[in-house]
Amino acid sequence: MDVDAKVTIIHVIGGAIAAFLSFKLTTGSILGFSGETVAVLLAIVILYLCGQISERLLGKEEVGGFKGWLWSGIVPFAAVWFLLWILLFNYNPVPAVQVLN
Repeated sequence: MDVDAKVTIIHVIGGAIAAFLSFKLTTGSILGFSGETVAVLLAIVILYLCGQISERLLGKEEVGGFKGWLWSGIVPFAAVWFLLWILLFNYNPVPAVQVLN
């Protein structure tokens, strides 16, 4: 398998994990804490960790530095993270509003 494909797979998995955790933080499911800013910061930390993991597993020279990491890592991560976060957030069942008479 090509190195670019391996980097992409690592970052897509990281993007899915970041999306799920961002969804949980946005809806307040993690200890009642809610915050979109913390969710974005958490996604950036997970992105950095995915980059470090791919460089350690595949070698810094093989990954191709920042240019290789940008197109094979950051773009797929951001696409999966943002789209899955939106899908999970919109699928979230909202409790019915009770009207007082």
